[in-house]
Amino acid sequence: MNEDDGTLFAQVRDPANRADPYPLYARLRAQPVARQDDGTVVASGYAAIRALLHDPRVSSEDLPPAEHPPTGNPVKDWIVNPLKDWITDRHRPFIFRDPPAHDALRRQVMGQFTVARVRAMKRRTEALVAECLERCETCSTINLVDDLAYPLPVTVICELLGVPREDEPRFHGWATQLATALEPESRNDPGLRARNTETFDAIAAYMRDLIREKRRAPADDLLSGLATQKDPEAGRMSDPDLVATAILLLIAGHETTVNLITNGMLTLLRHPDELARLWADPERAPRVIEELLRYEPPVHFRTRLTRAPIPVAGTTIPAGVPLVLLFAAGSRDPARFPDPDRFDPDREDNQHFGFGGALHYCVGAPLARIEAEAALTALAARLRAPRLAEDPPPYRPGASLRGPKRLLL
Repeated sequence: MNEDDGTLFAQVRDPANRADPYPLYARLRAQPVARQDDGTVVASGYAAIRALLHDPRVSSEDLPPAEHPPTGNPVKDWIVNPLKDWITDRHRPFIFRDPPAHDALRRQVMGQFTVARVRAMKRRTEALVAECLERCETCSTINLVDDLAYPLPVTVICELLGVPREDEPRFHGWATQLATALEPESRNDPGLRARNTETFDAIAAYMRDLIREKRRAPADDLLSGLATQKDPEAGRMSDPDLVATAILLLIAGHETTVNLITNGMLTLLRHPDELARLWADPERAPRVIEELLRYEPPVHFRTRLTRAPIPVAGTTIPAGVPLVLLFAAGSRDPARFPDPDRFDPDREDNQHFGFGGALHYCVGAPLARIEAEAALTALAARLRAPRLAEDPPPYRPGASLRGPKRLLL
């Protein structure tokens, strides 16, 4: 073992390695489950990740306790904010919950996030892509992030949820800030935690007002359904759970899809033969999307916490330690995927971790596939001899939610 192997995951998180973390992932896979110098255990092998995803001793409730920073106001510091923190800790978004609470909340969401509702968005999504690209027809340069990859999923999730699209400037900054909660650094940085707390309070107040309006005048949207319908087993979702769920769906409903579309186009531009094949045969799109989810996924890892000792991959993970499921490394494991560093849409048996897995498999996966397919097929059809203006492009800060900050064509 090299002396720096205990810092490999810290190197993954270093922005200097954002453009190409895959050599680091390969080094981590030499020991599929490895403890880092800071005590974190990283699972990078496909088999180990798959086993841990299905292990009930692995908990998703790994966020530190909510804590508002002191304000100097005794009423807020001793009464109001501690009560807010107590409520927040007990009503986290369901991706940070374990069964049975997770299962009940997810079931209620899936009752509204129906296949029919998602499929009904297909034509609308294609029309939105066309609108975005038509606005770029006279542009000498396209910034794929600002011109398509961001506005498309934001508009789609707003329409599905029933969030006014004109409020996007308000929640854009909120979403960007709260997405940092998936990064390990956010757990130990007091300044970042304080900004996340302030942001959560702001978006929660916005959602409470919107939910109140949905109950007063329900519409045919997902948020109205969650606000008014009763689950046969769990009853109506509580207000704190509804606020947390609405925030999760709004943020997760576009942040990850921005990366999927942008990473996807970047990969196709680096493989012009595959871009040409997609232009000639749009029916290849589903296979292209699945391989992109394996090869350049929008989410590279998620964090967990062990509740008991877990024997896996020839070692035992102790109880009570932070655990990282490094999905992007597992999806390039040569023990599972032949020639894993080759982009191959014709790959068979492509059971990747692009949308996570097991209990926490991405709720919005069908919608993300529709959005990515619409965007990439339209780009392949409309762009003529596109070239990257910069390669690699600059990346967004996050190592978990990894994607270009801009992509100039």
